[in-house]
Amino acid sequence: MITLEMISNFPKTPGIYLMRSADETVLYVGKARNLKQRVRAYVGPGDSRIHIRFMVQQVATVEYIVTDTEKEALILENTLIKQHHPKYNINLRDDKTYFSLRMDMKEPFPRLSIVRKVPADGARYFGPYSSASSAREVLKQIYKVFPLRHYPLATCMARKRPCLYYQIKQCSAPCCGRITASEYAELAEGAALFLEGKNTEIAKLYRARMNQAAAEMRYEDAGRYRDLIKAIEVTVERQKMVVQGADSDVVGLYRAGDELQIVLLHLRGGALTGSRSFCFDWELETEEGLASFLNEYYGQDNPVPPQILLPFAIPEPGALEELLTEKAGKKVSISVPQRGAKLDIVKLAEKNALNTAQERIARDESAVDLLAELGDKLHLPRPPRRIECYDISNIQGEMAVGSRVVFMDGKADKALYRRYRIRSVLQSDDFAMMREMLSRRFRPDSTEELPDLIVVDGGIGQLNVLNAVLEELGVQGVEAAGLAKSRVERSMESAELRRSDERVFRPGRKNPITLRQNSAPLLLLVRIRDEAHRFAVTYHKAVRSKVLTTSVLDAVAGIGAKRKRALLKRFGSLKGVKGATLAQLAETEGMTETTAQTLWEHLNEKH
Repeated sequence: MITLEMISNFPKTPGIYLMRSADETVLYVGKARNLKQRVRAYVGPGDSRIHIRFMVQQVATVEYIVTDTEKEALILENTLIKQHHPKYNINLRDDKTYFSLRMDMKEPFPRLSIVRKVPADGARYFGPYSSASSAREVLKQIYKVFPLRHYPLATCMARKRPCLYYQIKQCSAPCCGRITASEYAELAEGAALFLEGKNTEIAKLYRARMNQAAAEMRYEDAGRYRDLIKAIEVTVERQKMVVQGADSDVVGLYRAGDELQIVLLHLRGGALTGSRSFCFDWELETEEGLASFLNEYYGQDNPVPPQILLPFAIPEPGALEELLTEKAGKKVSISVPQRGAKLDIVKLAEKNALNTAQERIARDESAVDLLAELGDKLHLPRPPRRIECYDISNIQGEMAVGSRVVFMDGKADKALYRRYRIRSVLQSDDFAMMREMLSRRFRPDSTEELPDLIVVDGGIGQLNVLNAVLEELGVQGVEAAGLAKSRVERSMESAELRRSDERVFRPGRKNPITLRQNSAPLLLLVRIRDEAHRFAVTYHKAVRSKVLTTSVLDAVAGIGAKRKRALLKRFGSLKGVKGATLAQLAETEGMTETTAQTLWEHLNEKH
């Protein structure tokens, strides 16, 4: 526990402090303008914040590192959090995967592409968008207004004639010289301004060019600018202008116990262009949690706008402003609006945070009810919070692989997925393969958390293998079930085919459990089973492709990774390599006559 004696020698300068437990684990990393004053706040008697008292009781030692400025303390705090992953600092998890549009204006004939990350590479990024489909929909609308190229430059320039997009007026065909580089650059700049929400500037620019073209009797160019202006105006009508002024990120926050729900609204050119939501556990002050979030979020190569609007003040905002200004290369301000349109948009962000939190809580409660119902239907001793499912994929025993998928609280946890190469079974024996995979999963020295329920794809036979392995290894407290696929049946009295119900087998029961078709518990089991099958088949295809593509070349002396890549690059596939002549093999980059002769003889021996 933190005592006054621990901090008696702390300086009154900026820096960071690390709270450690008795086993030297870092529990929390914090920053402060005045180290002594900040850490002393944790010692005060009668603190009503139970979560803080609980953390303080676990602290055995407190260390500090002095910095020259508050900005340096922010940078060091971020570095140490990434290094130690403290329990009481935020673990920033995005609710979704977000996408952005990228355009590199330094490329010849720049194009828009969909990306997941936004590195500092000099390109221009737009978004974010909540899904790839949303980003593609934006691209679709952009191409109608600004006919930029759709494909990589090498693909475009290899064409002999314009593609279909040119025919429907959604590409300007730079590949075939239908537009000059300067004219294309104007289109690209217009698209960038449009995506940044600067629609007024675009319309003004194009209107001036339209008038100039008309005055110079270049009526075709004037008509093109007129059509662009009209398309922009029609599109802009669909957008709701929310606040005038600089580009902004608006933060909304809602706290429920130890969970902070944060929503970011992105305003570009006065228009709402997208949003992101985050949820993380936080047991200290809400203001400090928001400050830590901002430091970590903008430290992850996310775009920094000139203005960040908050619902309440954070501790020592000046240091964060200085750090973000340096990162963005332009002035960045952090403010708490008190009135007007900016306050309205902050309230909108807070409303979104509240709604997002309520939806998440409703989903969690629904998952609890679903797992309780599943446990009741399968006669389990407790609801199956962690469910594991296993499947096998092979071709007559060849290239056999296994898969494990894990669902936590009714949702897939892909970080816990595992793939297995089956090595001890050389013939087509799914039972033996399942035994090998399960034996490796439940080996005695494993420290991984045990599941509440294991589901295997199959009927009573696969379930018996699972039970035998669990008994052999002495695994206790793990329930088992086998999910058999529905079968197609033909009635003797009728020519019609019908599909039987999915059946669930449980140990000690002769007859299967038949869950109501399309019920939530059955759909969950089917989804888990199908996910395990998908994961196994995907891995098997990857293994099979690698074996079929490279095994022949790997067996040839003198053919290493570099020569193998050169051969496949030149001839396109293993089939192409097999069809090459001795002279063609010898001409390949990196090949010698001796190695080419050895390869040619090896391939012909195989035939």
